[in-house]
Amino acid sequence: MTETVDGFVNSPHQGPPVDRPKIQVVPLRGLPVSGAAVIIVIAAIWGNWEWALVFCHVVGGGLWTGIDLFVGLVIGPILGRLSIPARAEFSARFMPKMVIVMPTVVMMTLASGFQIARKMGNLYAKSPNHAWLIVSFCVVGVMAVIALGILEPANIAVLFEMNKPIPNGELIGRLMKRFIYTSGITGIMQIATLVIMTRVATQ
Repeated sequence: MTETVDGFVNSPHQGPPVDRPKIQVVPLRGLPVSGAAVIIVIAAIWGNWEWALVFCHVVGGGLWTGIDLFVGLVIGPILGRLSIPARAEFSARFMPKMVIVMPTVVMMTLASGFQIARKMGNLYAKSPNHAWLIVSFCVVGVMAVIALGILEPANIAVLFEMNKPIPNGELIGRLMKRFIYTSGITGIMQIATLVIMTRVATQ
């Protein structure tokens, strides 16, 4: 017999439906903040505003790195020891925020970083930093694919599963593991970008 705890079951087809508040997959209150970040990046690129470009790149990259490392190395081990209902409750509060935060910080980092590299002439083959930039593009490109192609789909899938009358606890657990593990991987890769960026900055 399938165990049912607080409406979460180990099978998607068993157990009574539980009436619970719907989870807002995209938190509308976060959209103005995300929109403001997009506008600032566009304005910085349009006006070729060096300080704003560096600000967006440092803030975006710092948040991206910090979130990946914290989620993968701190939250991950804690979450793995929680019960299925506790994991689901955490996911319901944490994952919607990531739907807004991750695409925003990835956009800020990549868009401003490319403009800074162009402005400094590091994209030209004759630049002493050109090889470092190519390696950085490869590393960041892989991280962006992971963040937007694996993390976000897993994130959204968890939220849609949570909104079902009978959430599948096992599926939520697997999706959360995917989210945590890939966050840890990108966090470790972020260390490589820190090495590259500090190398470029002191060249």
